[in-house]
Amino acid sequence: MDVFDRIGADDYEQVVFCHDRGSGLRAIIAVHSTRLGPGLGGTRFYPYASEDEGLEDVLRLARAMTHKAAAAGLDLGGGKAVIFGDPDRDKTEALLRAYARHVDALGGRYLTAEDVGTTQADMDIVRKETRFVTGVSRELGGSGDPSIATAYGLLWAMKAVALRLWGDTSLVGRHVAVAGVGKVGRALLGHLAEERTRITVADVTPASVERAVAEVGAEAVAVEKIHAVECDIYAPCAMGGVLNTATIPELRCAAVVGSANNQLADGAASAAALAEAGVLYAPDFVANAGGLINIAEELAPTGYHPDLALAAVRRVFENVTAVLQRAEADGVTTAAAADKLAEDRIAALSAVHQIRIPT
Repeated sequence: MDVFDRIGADDYEQVVFCHDRGSGLRAIIAVHSTRLGPGLGGTRFYPYASEDEGLEDVLRLARAMTHKAAAAGLDLGGGKAVIFGDPDRDKTEALLRAYARHVDALGGRYLTAEDVGTTQADMDIVRKETRFVTGVSRELGGSGDPSIATAYGLLWAMKAVALRLWGDTSLVGRHVAVAGVGKVGRALLGHLAEERTRITVADVTPASVERAVAEVGAEAVAVEKIHAVECDIYAPCAMGGVLNTATIPELRCAAVVGSANNQLADGAASAAALAEAGVLYAPDFVANAGGLINIAEELAPTGYHPDLALAAVRRVFENVTAVLQRAEADGVTTAAAADKLAEDRIAALSAVHQIRIPT
């Protein structure tokens, strides 16, 4: 399948290949949809094994952002970007500013933010070249690191699942296995500790695991074993594709509620396998929408207000609940219900929305 066939299959509006010889920049920006508003999504800096792998990732992520924004009730579309390279070795100010000029050239059809391999400080550099960036520091009028809000929203997603499974939003005494304790995972641990949950963690970085053990008294297991831990909630908070034909049969949890994007390796097939296994799945783009909801508050006419943003993030509870109710009423998987809720909102509102470029 060539590039045009691939982007046409899911109706992507625009895919831009970005290059700058001087800085070594190689990047792809994918705008999936602007039917509800400008496509917003982070910039992932990652050492992909091939250009095809990077293209596939950015396309999947951009489409998920469309559904995430729609399901969260935001007047935003979906977009995403990937920069090829090792962020620890290849990231420079010159490269980020070259990338930012490509973002700026899109004129607001795409709004960027941080993601895996990029930081708030990186977005502050991007801001030097374009206003079409979110998640910049408070000093620049932004909301700061969105991972804090993502973790807070994930907590409320877990509470929605707990209410459905156990009749109470409390997580006291529940056991949560967290795979990946980086920015979002570490913030989530603090919330879980406050809820007095039992916590098991795994991460590819030993120092992150040691920190989790020291800070919240977490138990540690190997990365390849975390999904099979007997627990109440399994929380994938690292890379996607972790729910697949190998891992799903080994799950020993009642529910999956995590912040990782694209958790279902095989889409509908993985969702069906989870349902057949009796595991309640909170669709990732609904459960992890807290960061996006928080960032969207930057675009409000009155500017960003932290208290209003946190109140908005708590809507994740209602959004997850709506998905669970829709799935039960329609007799479909929670993943299918989430997709349908997002698609229904896009269809209902796209005729009356125009692309809104922040000023």
